[in-house]
Amino acid sequence: MRQKTIIISLFLFALCLPLGAAENSSLASDATAKELFNKVYNLVFGPQGSALSYKVNIIGIYKTEGNIVYKGKKLHYAEARYMAWEDGITAYMVDKKKRQVNIYRYDDDNKDKYLSKFKYDVNNFDFSYEKDGDYYLITAKVKNASFFGIRSVTARVYKTNLHPVSLTIKLSFFRTTVQVSNFRSGKIADSNFVFPKDRFKDYEFIDHRGEK
Repeated sequence: MRQKTIIISLFLFALCLPLGAAENSSLASDATAKELFNKVYNLVFGPQGSALSYKVNIIGIYKTEGNIVYKGKKLHYAEARYMAWEDGITAYMVDKKKRQVNIYRYDDDNKDKYLSKFKYDVNNFDFSYEKDGDYYLITAKVKNASFFGIRSVTARVYKTNLHPVSLTIKLSFFRTTVQVSNFRSGKIADSNFVFPKDRFKDYEFIDHRGEK
């Protein structure tokens, strides 16, 4: 499950779309790119929420596809094996192969070790922004990246509606591109984040909320 959760974490970090840019420059200044990134970060992670489908194949090692819905502190994703519901209070992490549901506080880093290492802090990144035909590219490059860590993330979005079409992740030894489709922002119902307990009544439930 850890291989999968790094992809989820990167979506939440990198699907931040520019709200606009000066057309007389092919590459925005660091300050402008940083400002755009923060504006769009607040748009995507704001109260209106967003949703998308994704597909990734990491050099034959890891292949998956699924859907994510996000709204503020709330999250739901679904793949063939793994699913999760986070309602802003409790996180339910489902492994359908093991027939287990692990329960955490929504803010417990133990539920996703990759996500805990990739929390957004604008001061941890250098930003750049450029045009490429019908697309905008916005790149966040990690300052002082660790040897085995993520080096940079680049989101490709349409100029016309700013919808993302791909997310390129560069790590120490390889890079991979996540294909994105069916993106929408806003009109995300809170019912998406309610854990359907009856669907998993014959699963093993493991409650980690009392752990330190």
